[in-house]
Amino acid sequence: MAHTALTPVFVGLRTGLHVLFAALTVLVMVRAILAPTESSGLVLAISAVLLLTYGLGGVVAQPRDRAHEGASPGTRAGSHRRIAPLIWLAALSLEWVVLVWLIPEAAYLVFPMFFLFLHLLGRWWGSAAILGSTIIAICALGLHGGWTIGGVIGPLVGAGVALLIGLGYQALAREAAQREALMDELLATRTQLATTEHESGVLAERARLAREIHDTVAQGLSSIQILLHAAERADGERPGIEHIRLARETAAANLADARRFIRELTPPDLDDHGFGGTLRRLAETQWATDGLEVRVRVSDQVALPMQLQTALLRIAQGAIANVIQHAHASVATITLAVENDEVLFTVVDDGDGFDPRQSTDADGRSDSFGLRATRERVEQLGGVLAIDSAPGLGTTLAVTIALEGVA
Repeated sequence: MAHTALTPVFVGLRTGLHVLFAALTVLVMVRAILAPTESSGLVLAISAVLLLTYGLGGVVAQPRDRAHEGASPGTRAGSHRRIAPLIWLAALSLEWVVLVWLIPEAAYLVFPMFFLFLHLLGRWWGSAAILGSTIIAICALGLHGGWTIGGVIGPLVGAGVALLIGLGYQALAREAAQREALMDELLATRTQLATTEHESGVLAERARLAREIHDTVAQGLSSIQILLHAAERADGERPGIEHIRLARETAAANLADARRFIRELTPPDLDDHGFGGTLRRLAETQWATDGLEVRVRVSDQVALPMQLQTALLRIAQGAIANVIQHAHASVATITLAVENDEVLFTVVDDGDGFDPRQSTDADGRSDSFGLRATRERVEQLGGVLAIDSAPGLGTTLAVTIALEGVA
């Protein structure tokens, strides 16, 4: 039996049963010695055999629920394990019947045997065996000492008490087994949940790092490529053009390598220039390409949590990168407004636009990594991303985030 909170109770009950059986058998032997008769020698011999047989029960007799462990019902070992306890119980019962026929005190041994019947035969066959052994004990007491009310009522009461205790013991055993199974299931579920949470955390971290690389290193290298390519096209015969071409090719190679890098990036510019200042600095440097003007309408007085500033900066970088590469826009406007503890962040361009319905897969997800990364980032902050665009009408990317949900 697996260890449970009720294991000490079961051990105590079984130990008490063993001690009671041994004590009653010794009582029969002492009675045979103190009041010798012609059958006293036979009583002592059978009593000794009875104790020996009972002691062998710990080896050959096992509870019904354990008799099937480790053996299939159709195998010889499985049949032996099912039959051995029954043979042992039959031998013990036969020895007790002979003993109770010889000496009336042996009738008291029927009480611990009641529990053996229930333990090994189950509720129904065990109850039938209890009834039969009770009748034998009553008859033995009546034949040896005459028929009395006590000789009839005593065994019946003992049988009733033993039956109630035995059934209660079985109920406790079933409950303990169910609790043990439930605990095993809970432990297994907890382990599985911990594994799942760990895997989810790993996947989320990988996704976050992928977004960081895409919005920073990859976008920066892509901008460098565009600038160098523009310089190369502006004057293909100028001195040192081969160095520009080499720089562009190197940026392209590094852009491919950057997609394989998994490292966490931080935006130090936020600490130095603030959110609005960082956006304006990017608009004047990295985003300053031919034909595109990036306007920033963000107040330096707006105080936002660093986590939110970082997320909005990455969203702006990804959005402007898409404008530069795909929109062919002349003006892109970044706006930040805070109203009623809610942040509204928009990036609007007057470029070619697109049909958002045609840029999603069968699951409704965008086929653009940049847009998917932006949507995941907004969802992590508990916000809402809306994209309004149509061919020839430009694009509006709007992010709404509640401040109370951001640490």
